[in-house]
Amino acid sequence: MASLLVEKMLGLPAPMTRDLIVERDLEVPMRDGTVLLADRWAPQAGGEGLPTALLRGPYGRGGPIAMQLARPLAERGFQVLMQSSRGTGGSGGEFDPLRHERFDGIDTVDWVCEQPWFGGSLVLTGPSYLGYTQWAMADQMPVQVKAMIPATSESALGLALLRRDAFSLESLFGWGLLVEAQRRPWATARFLMGARRRRRAELALPLSGADRAALGYRSDIIQNFMAHDGDSPFWTGTDVSDRVPDVAVPASLVGGWFDVFLPGQLRDYALLQAVGRQPRLTVGPWAHSDGPVVKTMVSETLEFGLAHARGTIPADRAPVRVFVMGAEEWRDLPAWPPPGYAPQPFHLHPAGRLALDPPPESAPDRYHYDPADPTPAFAGVRMIPGVKAGRVDNTALEARPDVLTYTTDTLTDDVEMMGEVCADIWFRSSLPHADVFVRVCDVDPSGRSTNICDGLTGVLRADELSRVTVTLSPTAYRFRSGHRIRVQVSSGAFPQYNRNPGTGEPRLTAIRMQVADQHIFHDPRHPSTVSLPTRTH
Repeated sequence: MASLLVEKMLGLPAPMTRDLIVERDLEVPMRDGTVLLADRWAPQAGGEGLPTALLRGPYGRGGPIAMQLARPLAERGFQVLMQSSRGTGGSGGEFDPLRHERFDGIDTVDWVCEQPWFGGSLVLTGPSYLGYTQWAMADQMPVQVKAMIPATSESALGLALLRRDAFSLESLFGWGLLVEAQRRPWATARFLMGARRRRRAELALPLSGADRAALGYRSDIIQNFMAHDGDSPFWTGTDVSDRVPDVAVPASLVGGWFDVFLPGQLRDYALLQAVGRQPRLTVGPWAHSDGPVVKTMVSETLEFGLAHARGTIPADRAPVRVFVMGAEEWRDLPAWPPPGYAPQPFHLHPAGRLALDPPPESAPDRYHYDPADPTPAFAGVRMIPGVKAGRVDNTALEARPDVLTYTTDTLTDDVEMMGEVCADIWFRSSLPHADVFVRVCDVDPSGRSTNICDGLTGVLRADELSRVTVTLSPTAYRFRSGHRIRVQVSSGAFPQYNRNPGTGEPRLTAIRMQVADQHIFHDPRHPSTVSLPTRTH
């Protein structure tokens, strides 16, 4: 029944066999004497000698993750080794995120290659943290490793979320809670049932007490996230992006337009492409935890990975395949970013207008930001299971007095954008510390406003007029004729980002909150713009 359910859920072809064996708690020794545990999945008959798929991560080796990742691969041409990271799932040592994955992974690959059941070819695969465990060791792989398929992941996993000016509270705090939940059975179910408690904890003042509010005890993982920014020496050795150009293993990258790790994943793709590698890239209309991510990753492992493992050439396809939202179609491209698209600035105007022409003389627009009633996050780029992500109706968000909107006239032709999106907003606050959040939306003929991409930048000396650059998430979208393009400007998206108290107090210890008066300028000397990488059809 589990096999049939997974087959239907992932849209897979019928398996070669449903009769599997699982060897549990295999002991894999590390160079420092620590022993990690792994499970081997294989067909009951003829499993020895098949290509091996290796999955390494901290989320356990049973339940849904095994059913969705290990079983479908073991039924369709692989034997699968699923290993628990150090300090998780019964493996020895202490779990220290990102820290031990390089040498533990290298030692595990060496161990696999020495096993009597190993058939001479190995494929690395897995999403999220299981993707990082691939990147951590990929530059030092033996010839037996034939392919890698990292999905919704990158080689500097999570470090971009640890920005001093834009702390991704929900993703980091939620992931810390999810990992802590692994200490007991039914981790994901218990995490989802604790959503209300998690949301209350995100409001904790000071934030240093949020882990205790949610868990009842102190979490070193969560405390380290909150105390150390991504560029802190604390994280030395965890960013392996400098090793990506040395990766010779054929790679197929799977991502989503609403995945928090997409910018880093596109960087990894560009690094491989720049040194003459020929990686694949697939980006769909998905968020981090969406089911189609797993479906696509499993399909790529069976098509791209298994072909390389058998010494054959994968089915021919374009190097880049992306889903163009709005047009609701897949597009094959020669590279990313694609040729033929150029930044087109759209100017903010008075009276909520957005246009290609420069703005006239005008007074700034104003709004209040109150961190005690923070501007909420509406879907978009989200990571945590159970949190609504992706495209939603933004009508309720845009009705708030702390959200400004600027909208074009009705489009007479389709406008397609594909690539990096950036905003330059002339901004001033009544307080020296503030945030600027920018979101691009599509307004259909009925007036429904649907989010496409967004980003946030923290501002120091915000009480001085300055141009604030906001990098939005990359995207591919077609605005249809008869629709309108809209830009939102506000000062938060809580709890996606931590609320800015306006006081300049450290993130961990801030307890005071101040209301800010924000000003958005749009005049000839201060032209606020959003640049969309467009071509017109």
